[in-house]
Amino acid sequence: MKKGDIIDIRIEGIEFPGKSWGMVEEESGAKKVVIKNGIPGQLIKTRITKKRSKKIEGQPLEILEASPLEIPAECPAFGKCGGCTYQSLPYEKQLELKADYVLNLLGKAGIDGFEFGGIIPSPEVFEYRNKMEYSFGDDVKDGPLLLGMHERGSFYNIVKTDCCRLTDEDFNIIQRAVLRYFEGKSVTYFHKRSHEGFLRHLVIRKGKQTGEILVNLVTTSQAELDSEDFTELLLKLELSGEIKGILHTINDGVADVVKKDDLHILYGGDCIHDKILGLEFEISTFSFFQTNTLGAEKLYSVVRDYVGDRQDKTIFDLYCGTGTIAQILAPVAKKVIGIELIEEAVEAARINAEANGLHNCAFIAGDVMEKVAELPDNPDIIILDPPRDGIHPKAIFKIIDFKPDTFIYVSCKATSLARDLPFFKEAGYAVEKVCCVDMFPHGGHVETVALLSKLDVDKHIDVEVTLDELDLTSAESKATYAQIKEYILEKFDLKVSTLYIAQIKKKCGIVLREHYNKSKKEKQVIPQCTPEKEEAIMDALRHFKMI
Repeated sequence: MKKGDIIDIRIEGIEFPGKSWGMVEEESGAKKVVIKNGIPGQLIKTRITKKRSKKIEGQPLEILEASPLEIPAECPAFGKCGGCTYQSLPYEKQLELKADYVLNLLGKAGIDGFEFGGIIPSPEVFEYRNKMEYSFGDDVKDGPLLLGMHERGSFYNIVKTDCCRLTDEDFNIIQRAVLRYFEGKSVTYFHKRSHEGFLRHLVIRKGKQTGEILVNLVTTSQAELDSEDFTELLLKLELSGEIKGILHTINDGVADVVKKDDLHILYGGDCIHDKILGLEFEISTFSFFQTNTLGAEKLYSVVRDYVGDRQDKTIFDLYCGTGTIAQILAPVAKKVIGIELIEEAVEAARINAEANGLHNCAFIAGDVMEKVAELPDNPDIIILDPPRDGIHPKAIFKIIDFKPDTFIYVSCKATSLARDLPFFKEAGYAVEKVCCVDMFPHGGHVETVALLSKLDVDKHIDVEVTLDELDLTSAESKATYAQIKEYILEKFDLKVSTLYIAQIKKKCGIVLREHYNKSKKEKQVIPQCTPEKEEAIMDALRHFKMI
């Protein structure tokens, strides 16, 4: 078997998010092949896209046989739309697969001996999303204008999703109306290759508890929008909720992300409100707010249960966003201090705390890596709810140096959690409890909450340490670049460059010597290490005791 070959593979298991695997026979023995999507039991025609000694990857071409586990999907776009991965699996099976995935990852990272609280299902399996970001485009080159989600496995093609089952019908009604409106106009969507065109995204938010709706049309400045006509169209729609704001965002950047160069309020205001566990939150179009409101109540209830009643304790909420967790914990704490990079989110957190009558919360705008060193208080508990990529390698040591009694780590990406927890373990913290919460039914992601407590050294057996045990070899303390590369190639079957190793060393605060052969170009473009290779390099640095 070689790259480019097309073979049939029976799927045997799932590697979240969105990956599955099966075995193929070769002369040297059975080999594991990882492919995108896939459900255990399916027979899939697959093209081999990567072939290495320890890693084989494939691209699915056609499902030849369905899995006995499968049920009919409720959405007509399932299988083509990239929004759902496991809608054809019974929900109970989805939960089982996600829980097993998290436990296996933690076990491989050496994290065990904890009490597992299982996986808490989402209160709603369909119509649970309170936010959607739709893209304008087409499904083929120069095809008809579409508004929907990206096609599975495609960066360019769009799938019409005006019957999506993850949202309530108001989202679908607005999506259909906006598409009909622009189909009759002489405007085009923004082409990702040529960077020409007008229409980019449609963002809709709806308060689950309040029914308030915020609509944000994102375009370039390459054409004009008839604001009055567009606003009138939306306000005439018969919806179960109520439109509280209509926005027009100008974005002339080349990246396919929703951001603003300029923002115009066409109607109402620029925010809506929703409630979680009895507290009210103001949400702008760019605010981070959990997309599953009722699922968030389950998630934050786990966090509050892990914290307990700590009226005499100070809590740090790092990566606090709009301060949701901080405010939910405020009634059971002496003081809560939140840190968040995005200033708009911090301002929203302050407004929300004031509106909720919470006066023992303080919020700081800035990078966690920098701001933790400026905090005056010594925390008893630290809540960590970092972005998907986890905690920055430099920040993690500063955070651990606070030495609180308790850490609670809330993770939306289990691989990042499994990478970060060993640092806490090495610093003398034990993982006592772990619980999963399914915030994304039919998707490949799962939230995980871990409770870590500082070990009581007085209750542990003294160990006699000899000089030989402390006298690390040069390979353990100062591994060469060649040794690091060899270790990563052997364990992960990945090739990493010296540049990438140097980048991750620098992230971890390892002093590097001046590179005397560096380029003399003033505007040199330097490639950046990928997340996959960063995790492998971090593993090697821990192996050689360099961090």
